[in-house]
Amino acid sequence: MKLKLAVQKSGRLNEGSLSLLKACGIDIITGGKLKTESDNFPLEVYFLRDDDIPQYVEAGIADIGIVGENLLLEQNTSLKVVEQLGFGKCRLSLAVEKNADYKDLSYFRNMRIATSYPFLLGEFLKKNNLQAEIHEISGSVEIAPSIGVADAICDLVSSGSTLMQNGLKEVAVMLKSEAVLVRKKILAPEIEALLDKLLFRIRAVRKANHNKYILLNIPTNKLDSICKILPGMKSPTVLPLAEEGWCSVHSVLHEDDFWEIIEQLKNEGAQGILVVPIEKMIL
Repeated sequence: MKLKLAVQKSGRLNEGSLSLLKACGIDIITGGKLKTESDNFPLEVYFLRDDDIPQYVEAGIADIGIVGENLLLEQNTSLKVVEQLGFGKCRLSLAVEKNADYKDLSYFRNMRIATSYPFLLGEFLKKNNLQAEIHEISGSVEIAPSIGVADAICDLVSSGSTLMQNGLKEVAVMLKSEAVLVRKKILAPEIEALLDKLLFRIRAVRKANHNKYILLNIPTNKLDSICKILPGMKSPTVLPLAEEGWCSVHSVLHEDDFWEIIEQLKNEGAQGILVVPIEKMIL
């Protein structure tokens, strides 16, 4: 019995998907194959077009899939999101020509908007009480205004450089997206158990990515104040040093709080602060 996973065969989510599996200790041999399996975890991997992944999972050909939220919402499927994966981040945005006199969303009233996301665009326009003409285009959406096909576009944006290269500017974000792990609502108990094992690994890797392990030396008389700054997962680890009156404190910091707490530690007399990446984090 193997867990069947569908991932993008090429494109922005392919590398992130394979890197995540590797970080989870799952070996995958690709070699251009569209179907492969791991030799150290009961996992079978299908490499598919991103548009096809939700359909394969919904039909039960694959048990789970890694896909962008934007695509999942556009296809309006019944699949369940079981985990946000933190890579492939982008946004679905509206963009207009760089010299356009844009002030607010009313600019799009009765405009022609080119997009590969007609469902999401239609829902957005409806929500904002806007009437506009939607031109569905499968690719190269950015060129539409310059060749007279549309007045504006709705497309995925990462850095925004492609918009700039085509004389466009981003003016409104419709939604933010990242890679997600999706599943069918009902799976066989054996497959459910394998999915739980995979999720355990994914969450350990994801947790580690957002935390840093730190070691610091402090005067023993500063221990109480330092421990208040460094609660860690439960409490910091404290070890005596060979030099009397000093100890070493070990803890874990979340990346969002990291620099602010480091400054507080230095102000309390911490010395020799070492920061170490965490490979896995099991809670």
